[in-house]
Amino acid sequence: MSKSTGLGLTEQPQTLGDASVWTVIRAEAVELAAREPILQQLLAAQVTDSAGNDEIIARVLAARLSVAQVETGDLFDLILSTLGGDIMRKVEADLIAVRERDPACTTFLHALLNLKGFHALQTHRIAHALWVSGRPEIASWLANLVSLVFGPDIHPAARIGASIMLDHGSGIVIGETAVIEDEVSILQNVTLGGTGKETGDRHPKIRHGVMIGAGAKILGNIEIGAFSKVAAGSVVLKSVPTHCTVAGVPATLVRVHRADEIPAETMDQNI
Repeated sequence: MSKSTGLGLTEQPQTLGDASVWTVIRAEAVELAAREPILQQLLAAQVTDSAGNDEIIARVLAARLSVAQVETGDLFDLILSTLGGDIMRKVEADLIAVRERDPACTTFLHALLNLKGFHALQTHRIAHALWVSGRPEIASWLANLVSLVFGPDIHPAARIGASIMLDHGSGIVIGETAVIEDEVSILQNVTLGGTGKETGDRHPKIRHGVMIGAGAKILGNIEIGAFSKVAAGSVVLKSVPTHCTVAGVPATLVRVHRADEIPAETMDQNI
């Protein structure tokens, strides 16, 4: 079990033997191409023929986002130019998180190619890098494209850590000053929003190890304490302590957890 309170990578509790995530993905792609010849060209173009790991994620995202009136090659170049070491470490941690937490995800390759919550999150990482480097217009354009293509509406200024799963991704809204720390799981139709027209720091802070259930609304500059859980459909208007579950409208404390529970990993939806 790993714990962290920052936005950097946690120590990796996962084991892949001697193989990296990307080695496994390439092997999965070769195996899939042999079983499904119709996908051979796609897999070669996006995975097996890519020179580097950063090229794989850049090609996958550029292909998904190419519905815009922008050349796919230009999108690829924009994405690839931002994929530094820190982002790639987070991409790998996210792949591992989805593979371990989602019972419907049977391979890393499936997460890479097919899960729009994963795609939206990685594209947000690109948009955020552009935002902090002083390119707000292209960052906002890319964030809007993510919303149109994948569903989640994530402001490019929002700060999101590593080992994150946006399960399904549909209907997720994350505001400008929101912070999401490492090892967090968020289900569909979750809002991390403000409470009105206030300016400045006005969005929630989601601490390490939290799970937020489907349809939950967390509003205002409040904190969801580490290793806590917000039950599906809840409306949270006040800060939540560490190691507990809140539920209801408005949300109230309904359970205190054991100290070793990590709701984001167990994905237990029961209250």
